[in-house]
Amino acid sequence: MFTNPTTEPVLARTKDQLRFITCGSVDDGKSTLIGRLLHDSKMIYHDQLKALERDSLKYGSTGNDIDFALLVDGLEAEQEQGITIDVAYRFFTTPRRSFMVADTPGHEQYTRNMATGASHAQLAIILIDARKGVMVQTRRHSFICSLLGIRHVVLAVNKIDLVAYKKECFDRIARDYLAFAAGLSFTSIIPIPISARYGDNVVDRSAHTKWYHGPCLLEHLESIDIQSDTESQAFRFPVQWVNRPNPDFRGYAGSVASGRISTGDEIVVAASGRTTRVKRIVTYDGDLVAAEAGDAVIITLEDEIDISRGDILSQPNDRPKVADQLAAYVIWMDNEPLSPGRNYVLRIGSQTISGSITAIRHRIDVNTCEHLAAATLSLNEIAFCDFVTATPAVFDPYNLNRKTGSFIVIDRYTNRTVGAGMIAFPLRGATNIAEQALSVDRRERAALKNQKPCVIWFTGLSGAGKSTIANLLDQKLFAMSRHTMLLDGDNLRHGLNADLGFSETDREENIRRVGEVAKLMADSGLIVICSFISPTRAERDRVRSLVGKEEFIEVFVDTPLEECARRDPKGLYSKVKSGKIKNFTGIDSCYEAPTTPEVHLRTVEQTLEHSAEAVVDVLRARSVLDG
Repeated sequence: MFTNPTTEPVLARTKDQLRFITCGSVDDGKSTLIGRLLHDSKMIYHDQLKALERDSLKYGSTGNDIDFALLVDGLEAEQEQGITIDVAYRFFTTPRRSFMVADTPGHEQYTRNMATGASHAQLAIILIDARKGVMVQTRRHSFICSLLGIRHVVLAVNKIDLVAYKKECFDRIARDYLAFAAGLSFTSIIPIPISARYGDNVVDRSAHTKWYHGPCLLEHLESIDIQSDTESQAFRFPVQWVNRPNPDFRGYAGSVASGRISTGDEIVVAASGRTTRVKRIVTYDGDLVAAEAGDAVIITLEDEIDISRGDILSQPNDRPKVADQLAAYVIWMDNEPLSPGRNYVLRIGSQTISGSITAIRHRIDVNTCEHLAAATLSLNEIAFCDFVTATPAVFDPYNLNRKTGSFIVIDRYTNRTVGAGMIAFPLRGATNIAEQALSVDRRERAALKNQKPCVIWFTGLSGAGKSTIANLLDQKLFAMSRHTMLLDGDNLRHGLNADLGFSETDREENIRRVGEVAKLMADSGLIVICSFISPTRAERDRVRSLVGKEEFIEVFVDTPLEECARRDPKGLYSKVKSGKIKNFTGIDSCYEAPTTPEVHLRTVEQTLEHSAEAVVDVLRARSVLDG
């Protein structure tokens, strides 16, 4: 099929569709809101309306009024209990835009269903009961939406009629939510006071809220500028199936995950690195000149090369990552706890790979965003984990491409989907190059320098005095003819880590790179002095395990936050106070102090000179300076 060479080329059609999700706590009115939206925008057929009226009398909770929630609560159990259990999808169209909405459950036990709906959405409507304010589940759903790449939020303060349409109530809830969401990755948050039951500010502006001057819900959904980022992203084509109906035709079937490709373009098989050119782009309706994100096509190539299901085609100058170790966020979705080291099946797009979790770096408290130590994960818990795969995986970081950066975790014995993951970055590139054994080891190199190699890791809040003490230590060791190298956080961000920002993922990568560099320098026999905030125990422990426990010396520069803010050597705390800096460690981003550091410096009680000398004493006690 799809092999008629005489078909005239056609162009792919573009579609303007907004995919959004409703979420929030139980009984906040998510299903009612969607039902009201469909009804007031004239998207309900006459027979559906009659059936809705009958069901409202049987299952409804609104007296003699129509219960719009029943329009999307399709399961009988949902109708009887008045809750949403499964994800309900509805499609509707207005003159300005088409929509796909996912109504997701509010109960904590169905968080996995909510995450499923959020993974495909571009915008989230987060409902809050005007009588209750921001709830635990509101925070959990908001965090998951942010984690899953949703950047636009409508804060729907529902049941505003039950608080007499009070502006003060709306303003308080909006203020509380915006304060919580400041640490999340949302681009826009639009608060709207609504009554889903009576239709206030859903499709038409309400006369009861004359104090509100923003858009009504449908107006905002129709006008918000959410161009599909997939068209501007790098070309990715996961191969779903090799189509070979006869000896004269070989094509590769799938959907374009992102970007655009044209006939004649050069492409590469990401895993193998083999390059060729696109010969034809075939569809049932005829050949295309070009294909773009969302188009289901068959691609034929100029050359015969080995390609199978799971391979990803890309452009040679912008290839995805290929690695057998990766770091990813995981939402655990099974009643049976996660088992680190256990073999699971990872499905990344069309790739099916055996893999396991080697370490849980930290579990995330979705209410406070705090990083917590964890040995396992229970149902609905979220963590940042390290994975290893049996064969190389092809992927993009999730923040760059949601289609090629997400995966599901499958129990290989029960075939249940037990988790969902979002890839942050590769830990090691997968290659066929074996590690080269070296004839001269690190201790022999260090012996030439009359010292033992080690990594001295200064950690503490900004302004604690880490860099100053580290510099004094470097001077003292230099005066003793020791061979050292000082790695400072600010300096490395001008070079090695200049491409990194200050998101959680970038901060993790910053410390990972520093750890690798410190290890290499220690391997050359140096005493490596590192000065980094490194706020989480997990990332510091990772460097410790990389370098070796005996050669890693953690120095906790313990200075109270108030004293750091008073010193403010770089003016950062002033910028935080004025709102110019968000997610600042110690203020609105947590710092996990070391529990058992090798050196504990209290800078309020001792001078900088005494602090540096205390580290030298530890180096002598550990025979680092004895040679």
